[in-house]
Amino acid sequence: MARKYFGTDGVRGRVGEYPITPDFALALGYAAGRVLAGHSGLVHERPAVLIGKDTRVSGYLLEAALESGFAAAGVDVCLVGPLPTPAVAYLTRALRLQAGVVISASHNPYDDNGIKFFSAEGLKLPDDVEAKIEAEMGKPLCCVSSAALGRARRIEDARGRYIEFCKSTFPAALHLRGLKLVVDCAHGAAYHVAPDVLHELGAEVIGIGCEPNGLNINDGVGATHPETLARAVREHGADLGLALDGDGDRLIMADGEGTLYDGDQLLYVMARARIRRGQAVAGVVGTLMSNRALEDALQALRIPFERAEVGDRYVLEKLLAKGWCLGGENSGHLLCLDKHSAGDGVIAALQILAALRERKTGTPADLLGELRLYPQILLNVPIDKAFDWQGHPGIRSAAMETERALRGKGRVLLRASGTEAKLRVMVEGEDMDFTREQAEKLANSVRQAAGERARNP
Repeated sequence: MARKYFGTDGVRGRVGEYPITPDFALALGYAAGRVLAGHSGLVHERPAVLIGKDTRVSGYLLEAALESGFAAAGVDVCLVGPLPTPAVAYLTRALRLQAGVVISASHNPYDDNGIKFFSAEGLKLPDDVEAKIEAEMGKPLCCVSSAALGRARRIEDARGRYIEFCKSTFPAALHLRGLKLVVDCAHGAAYHVAPDVLHELGAEVIGIGCEPNGLNINDGVGATHPETLARAVREHGADLGLALDGDGDRLIMADGEGTLYDGDQLLYVMARARIRRGQAVAGVVGTLMSNRALEDALQALRIPFERAEVGDRYVLEKLLAKGWCLGGENSGHLLCLDKHSAGDGVIAALQILAALRERKTGTPADLLGELRLYPQILLNVPIDKAFDWQGHPGIRSAAMETERALRGKGRVLLRASGTEAKLRVMVEGEDMDFTREQAEKLANSVRQAAGERARNP
């Protein structure tokens, strides 16, 4: 069944514009509650869900509407307030609940928001379950009897539970004493989690992006603005810097000189560290966006590598199908399934820090070996969601021309964003200037085609 509302990461859009409206959230909560009640497996107890959110001001509105919808369906609700997306996945599993709900638009601006679900196992909901929820939304919204209404309660120690869980993934024999770390939380959900985790493990922590006001999430800070992290590391004379995104599931790092390390590099560090420990790495999953140099470097270590569609849910699906543990995206979504069921920026950072401590080095560059990323230029072109860019002859011709110009020594990838009305234009090659030139040329062709479409719908 095709999905109408759910994208690659739940339902997402501009607040106040359908579907990110109070009435939709109410209907979604009710529909999800109906589906979950039918799959709860409980005989004498009603199902319960956990709702967490990031720091956007619209979280209050959507939380209240979702809570009402679940209650009307006879589902109890546990509220935890602002917490990272992976914290909701963990707590859903730890508290033996039927589902977890996250109200967040991740790396998007504050006036966007979204709603995504986790299963009882702390995994992203399968496509077929999301389709069932959408099908339920086509039915009238009713209400169970007063005696059967769901109730709400707040989990007061949710933050502390998650902090301890994160710390448990760091080797007990290691510590972070003597390290000075800049931690950029993007004014998002990890603002009162990530600094405490690292401080309690011994690090001196300088927090930036830790003062959310409901409107400043991802605003010039966090994993989508790593230049802020690089500058702060240099200014404070820190050893390392960590940048998360608004919901805490992405990680970008910087060394003491401000050199940045993306998800591909960090994923390689984690895989190589396991090999050095004598641990087996059955394989690694990346995406269509993963740098070719990562694939080459892993093959040199005799580690199989496979690509999934872009989106951490698809990386997770392939990892589960293969029975592998490590995967991720160059944007910084990193999964270590032997540590957590979801991508987690804090836990990924702890894996990198553990590798650095084990090798007694202070920079990720020392752990990268021969890995040298190929220049990869990614440009975003706004398009109408109804635009058939795949069938446009001008775009097809421009992409083929770019591939010919690369002469088999690079890659071209066009894909629609799953969360925004944009077309991602990626060109990868051996020479930075030539690669950028080709990417801009291709992006201009897409802009021209999109403009013609807008003028002649």
